[in-house]
Amino acid sequence: MTAGLWQNWVLPGIWITIQLLVYSSALAAVVAFAVGMARTHHSRVVRFLAAFYTEIFRGTSALVLMFWLFFVLPLLLGWQLVPMYAAVLALGLSYGAYGAEIVRGALNSVSPAQREAGIALSFSPAQRMRLILLPQAVPEMMPSFCNLLIELLKGTALVSLLGVGDVSFAANLVRLATQESAQIYTISLLIYFVIALVLTRSMKALERKTKQNIGSEPGPGFFGGILNGRAQDKVAGTTMPGGAS
Repeated sequence: MTAGLWQNWVLPGIWITIQLLVYSSALAAVVAFAVGMARTHHSRVVRFLAAFYTEIFRGTSALVLMFWLFFVLPLLLGWQLVPMYAAVLALGLSYGAYGAEIVRGALNSVSPAQREAGIALSFSPAQRMRLILLPQAVPEMMPSFCNLLIELLKGTALVSLLGVGDVSFAANLVRLATQESAQIYTISLLIYFVIALVLTRSMKALERKTKQNIGSEPGPGFFGGILNGRAQDKVAGTTMPGGAS
């Protein structure tokens, strides 16, 4: 493979793949946390809508959704999505539905005693979620999120069918230009592997960081040492005579 093909097609393809990964994973993370937390909401209507969304997008193909957004949506709304935007939307919405189940499972794994303690402190639902539930649930989500992120990286190859110039699209162009299938597809595999390896190492470092923030082995003390200073101050205020609540 000549240097010109590498610089003109493969390197831009790597950059587009990275952009797709960043944008679609950001959208998927927003969807995952929003829908996942909605799955644990006290309102049945909210839980139903969140579950409906999850079942719809887990039960449909990301590729078909991508085609639908690009080819069918313009017929309904009268305006055309850029292929990159259609790809990001399809990947983010689809993988966000899988991520929502990860968030829901991690939140439900938090001990009920922790929720009851937050209620006893008169925390609002938002405060309980921010101060008690999420700090404990996020470290439990990290290994599953790492796997989902790797799957999302591999899913970005689907966008080549819309003509988006990612690594897979560039590899096919180089194959057509050089008729060297073995070399270019081997290089493509290595590119995906290297990106996946960087993602895995980064997610493991982030997992260690989140566990350090709460303590990997919480002690038996009040709330296992997970509540932040604000919560502890509030506890002190409720137990000391004349303390401010």
